[in-house]
Amino acid sequence: MGETRTPAKTPSRKSGPALTSASSSTATRKQQSILGFFAKSSPNAPSKSPSTTATPTATTPARVSCLQETTKSNSLQLNRNKKPSSVTPVPSSDAVEPSSSQENHETATITPGNKAKKTVSYAESSDDDDDQDIFAAMEASRSQRRGRQRVKAIVEEDEDDYQEADSGAVYEEDDEMADFVVSDESDVPSKKRKRPTKAPTARKRSHASSPIRKMEYSDIEEELDLSGDIPSTSTAQQWAYDPNIVDPVKPRVATTPKQTGNKVKAHTREPEERYPWLAKITDINRHPPDHPDYDPSSVYVPPMAWAQFSAFEKQYWEIKQRLWNTVVFFKKGKFYELYENDATIGHQLFDLKLTDRVNMRMVGVPEGSLAMWQNQFIAKGYKVARVDQMETALGKEMRERDGGKAKKQDKIIRRELACILTGGTLVDGSMLQDDTATYCVAIKESVVDDHPAFGVAFVDAATGQFFISEFDDDVDLTKFETLVAQTSPRELLLEKSRISTKALRILKNNTSPTTIWNYFKPGTEFWEAELTRRELNASGYFASEDNEEEVWPETLSKAKDKDLLMSALGALVQYLRVLKIERDLLSQRHFTWYNPIHKNGTLILDGQTLINLEVFANSVNGGVEGTLFSLLNRCITPFGKRLFRQWVCHPLCNIQKINERLDAVDMLNADISVREQFSSQLTKMPDLERLLSRIHAGACRPEDFVKVLEGFEQIEYTMSLLGAFGGGNGLIDRLISSMPDLSEPLSYWKSAFDRRKAREEKILIPERGIEEDFDCSYDTIVNIKDDLQSLLNQKKAELKTKSIKFTDVGKEVYQIEVSKTVKVPKDWQQMSATASVKRYYFKELTTLVRKLQEAEETHSQLLREVSLRFFRRFDVDYEVWLQAIRIISQLDCLVSLAKASSSLGQPSCRPTFVDEERSVVEFTELRHPCMLNTVDDFIPNDIVLGGNSAKINLLTGANAAGKSTILRMSCTAVIMAQIGCYVPASAARLTPCDRIMSRLGANDNIFAAQSTFFVELSETKKILSEATSRSLVILDELGRGTSSYDGVAVAQSVLHHVATHIGCVGFFATHYHSLATEFENHPEIRAKRMQIHVDDKNRRVTFLYKLEDGVAEGSFGMHCAAMCGIANRVIERAEVAAREWEHTSVLSDVAALLDDEKSTDVSARSLDVLIRAIGML
Repeated sequence: MGETRTPAKTPSRKSGPALTSASSSTATRKQQSILGFFAKSSPNAPSKSPSTTATPTATTPARVSCLQETTKSNSLQLNRNKKPSSVTPVPSSDAVEPSSSQENHETATITPGNKAKKTVSYAESSDDDDDQDIFAAMEASRSQRRGRQRVKAIVEEDEDDYQEADSGAVYEEDDEMADFVVSDESDVPSKKRKRPTKAPTARKRSHASSPIRKMEYSDIEEELDLSGDIPSTSTAQQWAYDPNIVDPVKPRVATTPKQTGNKVKAHTREPEERYPWLAKITDINRHPPDHPDYDPSSVYVPPMAWAQFSAFEKQYWEIKQRLWNTVVFFKKGKFYELYENDATIGHQLFDLKLTDRVNMRMVGVPEGSLAMWQNQFIAKGYKVARVDQMETALGKEMRERDGGKAKKQDKIIRRELACILTGGTLVDGSMLQDDTATYCVAIKESVVDDHPAFGVAFVDAATGQFFISEFDDDVDLTKFETLVAQTSPRELLLEKSRISTKALRILKNNTSPTTIWNYFKPGTEFWEAELTRRELNASGYFASEDNEEEVWPETLSKAKDKDLLMSALGALVQYLRVLKIERDLLSQRHFTWYNPIHKNGTLILDGQTLINLEVFANSVNGGVEGTLFSLLNRCITPFGKRLFRQWVCHPLCNIQKINERLDAVDMLNADISVREQFSSQLTKMPDLERLLSRIHAGACRPEDFVKVLEGFEQIEYTMSLLGAFGGGNGLIDRLISSMPDLSEPLSYWKSAFDRRKAREEKILIPERGIEEDFDCSYDTIVNIKDDLQSLLNQKKAELKTKSIKFTDVGKEVYQIEVSKTVKVPKDWQQMSATASVKRYYFKELTTLVRKLQEAEETHSQLLREVSLRFFRRFDVDYEVWLQAIRIISQLDCLVSLAKASSSLGQPSCRPTFVDEERSVVEFTELRHPCMLNTVDDFIPNDIVLGGNSAKINLLTGANAAGKSTILRMSCTAVIMAQIGCYVPASAARLTPCDRIMSRLGANDNIFAAQSTFFVELSETKKILSEATSRSLVILDELGRGTSSYDGVAVAQSVLHHVATHIGCVGFFATHYHSLATEFENHPEIRAKRMQIHVDDKNRRVTFLYKLEDGVAEGSFGMHCAAMCGIANRVIERAEVAAREWEHTSVLSDVAALLDDEKSTDVSARSLDVLIRAIGML
């Protein structure tokens, strides 16, 4: 990407020679000149001598004979020497790191170079081998049997395997390619195949004049119709990016080209050179990585490549070509395997054992550890896809038998893309790190009436809950910043080139480094509103079984005409559709309108305030330790914790609703037995909200389904106990009485299936009579087993011995085992033997065993269908279950408030809310709630704002005297009170605040290109424009980011406007002591200071942390410098400079007053200031 390449000039398409057959030498030379591009090896690839390249030929009887002899002689030895496969990590010197955004998603393509020979212990799995077959050494008797089967597997053409085409070809011994892909048809464990080092005398080496690569591609080009959308006769030019060409290359449809005439055969041995299109990556539209329109999610596979792929490669690349930046786990038997760049990533990041080869290099992991490895890749920032087998090997055989003659590509195991997992759309609770909601957020930005406007749609995929919002914003994007701070997005969906710089800065400043960024093309990927409406109507997401017509959820229906919202929702739906989970989530119809700033009914905490007050994350390391949320959150259920976060984001403003919560807290603390009983009964409650979503999607594990049923049964029992405490009109009483009756829907599930088997064996076995077809299938299996037993008894009688029995050997079940001394019929086929017994099959037995296997296969498929039936039946009562969860969530939040209130220690009190015209905030002996557990001797303070006192406290004091702590403590106490919690004070009286606005801790914002003073004024501007008389405002050291004169002027003007015109309550902390003199007679401003004890001789300051009336004598910066250990000579020089600056400042003030040309007389106040200034001189 960093270098510029100039493509070689090629003849135009019009003048270029047409491709013809190789009948003439001229045509051959022309074709070879074109195809020379394909014969070139990549820069790092080892060179191949033409003399060692064999020409593929058809398999002959001599070849079959040779393979049979080789297999018979080596099969036993191969089994004895086969080592267990392993994925033991090998140290790696470097690792490929993912990118958190699509700006740099391209993973470097690594071309294998010359490498040392090594033994690869991981062997690719066959599709129905069990772990024992793969990892354990085979018994000698089974080795012989496998050896005989191996003959057939080698002779038959294997679509998942590279095979040698010519028995006469001579190959150099190369251990790096000793492992081959095991075919889907084969039931044989993977073995290393040794290549013959000597060719039979009847065969000669291939001549150098006919290399495989040139012959293959020549044949392909003869058959392909190149008159379509290929822009030039030069393939090299197709892959070159010329910035001077204005018109983009016509997009290609990634489909297998139509074949004409003679059929082009896929290669039957591994190619010796890197595919050119993998050596030089372009996207599906032929754009290289450095192109501005490059799509990192796709890769271009040329038409000629499809003709050369084996059936398995076609199956793989049909999926992978659209998931190039996604790690694809491909199911092969008992393993999930990664190929190409995915394999390189797995090897470099996690040291997974790499099977290295020119193309389709591979690593693999056992299917039992798939979830762990998916989590590992997701934690590194990668998207992960899973491709599953849709049938077993036996199921494939049954399909082929029932479907007649199948196409060649249908002769392998069917596989389909099951899902794509990303960090922001995980649906499996076991993959999520905690109980916090994880949001994937789509954002549409526009300008409406010269103001920024946003449409936002986001989803918690684990619960299936969608949130939608559309709002106009101010120039500072206050609402947008608040929404980002409240939701903490894990994944973002943005419209490419249509999101403003300011919005991007807010997102980057308020999201974590692990956030996934996706940029979508407008129109095609980020849908317009009209397209979204059409897709939602046509896709049947909201159609019910009773009514096939689309009935949109009420919340979504009301927002149908909001274009920005619908466009954002369209981007989200399109993305979920790519991930193959959109139907599971949308069909739950769980939509909620989200307003980041509720102007009616809730206390507004904007994004900056949530950060300044450390509500959810501390300022030290971004963790939850020491935050308000960690102090109050005592919820015991996962869904209760998620609701409680919303309670903290949106405290109440309505006095009646606040008092209802406080009454509930008093009730729970008055009778602790109720609280404790609730907690003890629901302590181990599973995450029913997330599991309910999994059941709706039909993807719940049987053991989790049992947990869901037991969880709701526990809720039913708990609510019956709490019912004894109800009967009133309080909040708890109303919640208890609104709980739906769960006994009726739960009664069916008490005897629907065997819960013990579901927990232990992880299968749902319906009880007799529940599922008729399941019972019939089970009876069929029982009858066949009875027939087998009858057959065994018959053979005992015929052979006149009772020592005959059935024995299972691996997957070959029901072999008849007899003693070697017993003479058996000649038509019996021996399958295995030991020193004392032999095991046989015969026609009648084989027929019954086959019937049994097919019946069991059908039964297993029916078992999966029964599970889906159970889930659909349970989902019928979805609204009932969801209502129960919501009620338990609210009760859990109330219990959490009660526990938090009782843990505050003494003094603590219930806040008293008053409805007065003049705002008031009064706390007596208030302590900082978040410091109660870390500071044992915290000094309490009295806070009085408004009421009969001034609304604004002008706070001065020495550095580190505790001014900022007073400010944060007051705001935190107000939030606690309006959530419905007790506060750590002996008394609290206040009117509900409609908004808390803060400007604390000035810092520059490099990422936002903002200076310290710019940040100060931006935050102050929000306060001046949005604060009301019911707001609580705290301003800390405004104006310190600029010169002293400008700083004082700004601070003075802002303080005057807040106190005189807005009329809100709050604190104004400053080191500009002249402000106290300036506003000493203002009725709404009262001077306060932090009490200290000063030792001038030793330059020591003792902080008493007590708030008192008055103005601080100074900031005592020199004393603080001495306490910090700065050298005395530096401090002494600073004191001299400070005195000189203060003297100059006083002279300047006197001169300004005496030289006031704008007024003819001097006011009494000005005279007083002048007298003081002269006195100081």
